[in-house]
Amino acid sequence: MSQKSGFLYSSIGKKVVMGLTGLFLISFLVVHCFINALIFFNDGGLTFNTGADFMAHNWIIRFGELVLFAGLILHIVQALVLTLENKKARPIAYDKVDGAANSKWYSRSMGLLGTLLLIFLIVHLAHFWVKSRFTGLPGEDGNGHENLYAVMQETFKIHWVVLLYCLSMVSLAYHLLHGFQSAFQTLGLNHKKYTPLIKKTGMAFSIIVPLIFALMPLSLHMGWIK
Repeated sequence: MSQKSGFLYSSIGKKVVMGLTGLFLISFLVVHCFINALIFFNDGGLTFNTGADFMAHNWIIRFGELVLFAGLILHIVQALVLTLENKKARPIAYDKVDGAANSKWYSRSMGLLGTLLLIFLIVHLAHFWVKSRFTGLPGEDGNGHENLYAVMQETFKIHWVVLLYCLSMVSLAYHLLHGFQSAFQTLGLNHKKYTPLIKKTGMAFSIIVPLIFALMPLSLHMGWIK
C-alpha cells in the first residue's frame, strides 16, 4: 500500500476526507440557498424558475450534481466508518461519562443529526429533484420555463411536510454549528488570528442559511408569498 493510500485509510486521513467533503457540501448549500431564495422576489415564481432552469440545463451544474452526490455519499460513509472505529477502539463503555463537561450536546450528536438530515434529503429529492429531472413538471410559467415553483406551492400546502422541513433545518443548524468549525480544525487551518473569525462566520452561517431554508416552505404555506 502506498504512503498516499495508507494516509487516506488512516483515522486522520478519514477525518481529512470528512472535512473536505463537509466544506464542499457547505459550498453547495450556499448556491442552493441563493437559488431557492429567489422565491422572495414574490413575482409568481418567475425569477425562481429562471434560476432553476439555469441550474437544470447548465452542463457544469449537472456535472456538479454528480460530484455532489459522490461527495455526500463519501461524507456519510466516512462518518459511519469513524463512528464504528471509535466504538471498536473503546468496546467497554466508561461507568460515567460527563460529556457536557467537555463538549456541546450537538457535537456529541452529529450522527443523530446527520441521520435526520439524510431522511430529510431523501424526502426533499423525491419532492423536487426527481420531478424536475425525471417525471416532468406541470407546464411552463409566463417566461416559458418549467414551473418548479408550482411544485413548491403544491408541496408546501401539506402541514406535515412544512413541519418536517422546518425541523430538519433546526437539525441542519446544529450540524453546521459543529461541522463548520470542525472542518477547518480537521484540516489544520487553526491560527489564533483567524480561528475567532472562523468561529463567528460558522455561527452566522449556521443560523442564516437554515433560517432562509426554513422560511421558504413556511412563507408559501402561510401565504406570505404568492
